[in-house]
Amino acid sequence: MRIKISGGRVCDPLSGQIEEKDIYIEKGVFTLQLSGDPDQVIDAAGLHVIPGLIDAHCHLREPGFEYREDIESGTKSAAKGGFTTVTSMPNTMPVCDNAAIVSAIISKAKQKGSARVLPIGAASKGQKGQELAEIGLMAEAGIVAVSDDGRPVESSDMMKKTMLYAAQFKLPVISHCEDLSLAADGHMNEGLVSTMMGLRGIPSVAESAVVARDCLLAEYLNLPLHIAHVSCRASVEQIRQAKKRGVPVTSETCPHYFTLTDEACQGFNTMAKMNPPLQTADDRQAVIDGLIDGTIDLIATDHAPHHRDEKEIEFALANNGITGLETAFGLGFQYLVEPGHLTLIDWIRKMTIRPAEILGQKLGSFEAGRPADVTLADLNASYTFCADDMASKARNTPYDGWQLKGRVVMTLLEGKTTYSWYDEKDSDVGKKAASEALDAESEDA
Repeated sequence: MRIKISGGRVCDPLSGQIEEKDIYIEKGVFTLQLSGDPDQVIDAAGLHVIPGLIDAHCHLREPGFEYREDIESGTKSAAKGGFTTVTSMPNTMPVCDNAAIVSAIISKAKQKGSARVLPIGAASKGQKGQELAEIGLMAEAGIVAVSDDGRPVESSDMMKKTMLYAAQFKLPVISHCEDLSLAADGHMNEGLVSTMMGLRGIPSVAESAVVARDCLLAEYLNLPLHIAHVSCRASVEQIRQAKKRGVPVTSETCPHYFTLTDEACQGFNTMAKMNPPLQTADDRQAVIDGLIDGTIDLIATDHAPHHRDEKEIEFALANNGITGLETAFGLGFQYLVEPGHLTLIDWIRKMTIRPAEILGQKLGSFEAGRPADVTLADLNASYTFCADDMASKARNTPYDGWQLKGRVVMTLLEGKTTYSWYDEKDSDVGKKAASEALDAESEDA
């Protein structure tokens, strides 16, 4: 299959250039030119052409929690959000701590997936933090990193052993930084809002204390470490200082940490309950500053789908987490690029080539020979995000009804279309979205 994407503004995170030119795809990879006439021409006039987005932190819930999400529905959600590659965190049931489960996830993704799935293996057996998981065998089966995400590696000695063992297989260690003794049974950020709501709080130092510990371990061992879902000022500063010392540490944050604060929990809004919890406005600004100066390397979603029965209950009993695959693009463009915090190309880097580099994958650019993963987006499109229109099984999002700007209109995985808004817009959902977009454009005018 020979494909020509014509007339779009190509955003190349490798060269840092944005220019109008054609993109060529043949046999599922990018090429400098086609061997013959194209079998398909995609008119990208008025659109931005971006390498397929990569989510380095995602929960697909399979195996064991398919009532929340599964690989098929989760990757459909990813494709609709412009993602062509997602990682799957290991806190499944059973835990992804052995080669058999890794192989099963990869096999299911190849059969049913609308995006490439890169499994992450557990650091410890059963994520219990007591015994190292079968990291070597999982590496042979195809994991791209190790993590006990969903839980921290509480023991410093176990964390040290994990980093040493993972390094033998050139696998990054992704750290969920949380001091459980400090977090205790808290439900949201410890502060004025939690006090007003009468809820037990989680101090931000529960995160930053472990960030500091793990940065020190990375420095002592001179081994790479990746810090997940950074949410507060102290954590950003710990990572910033570690990088200045030459520590091989990288980090990520999520759209909810640069768009929301703990005030979103008011009214006992369980859709805003997550871990780490939403922090203060000062913390949110610190996260944005960390993205600006490169302290925070990439943007991940921490897509964490739940059944409505696990969220539409008392705040203290509700599960942590929100869906994120279908809102990440619009939130990032509107709240980082539009205000001028990040240039368009810098924002794209944090969602394409940078996560690819950290995960050791040859993805995220238009280089000839690389898999032809493409996201086409209309950056002028304004629309109302509707939770009921999501491709995910779950609806646990605090962004329902938000006005967003920047719409993914087509996603290609190795040259094959996995999502098309043009096909969707003829449905009832699409007609509604198109009408809202036209209304929004009229209001802007």
